Amino acid sequence: MAERLDSYLPLSSAVLHTLLALAGEDLHGYGIMQEIARQSEGIYKLGPGTLYDNLQKLIQLGWVQELGARRGDDDPRRRYYRLTAAGRDVLKAETARLTQVVREARSRLRLPNPRRA
Repeated sequence: MAERLDSYLPLSSAVLHTLLALAGEDLHGYGIMQEIARQSEGIYKLGPGTLYDNLQKLIQLGWVQELGARRGDDDPRRRYYRLTAAGRDVLKAETARLTQVVREARSRLRLPNPRRA
């Protein structure tokens, strides 16, 4: 299973942020865009075209499930999305990969640069 997940890594920024936004709760498209902006402190903003193209791809991969409209929602056209178990697994794999990258970067940045000596 790990080898299969590794073939999808590294995730694009749009996919990573979308999965991360859905890791907390089911959200509609605009809610996903707001959560991505919140998590990145406004640095990363995903437009609707990129978001919905990626959501379709994630649905096809089985990483996200479209739930449709919610009863009592003020806009019946609004569709909600949920992270699936497979989506959670790939997000965990990418998080582990990124943790290793950061660990390596921190290790290398502590070393003196011999070219500057």
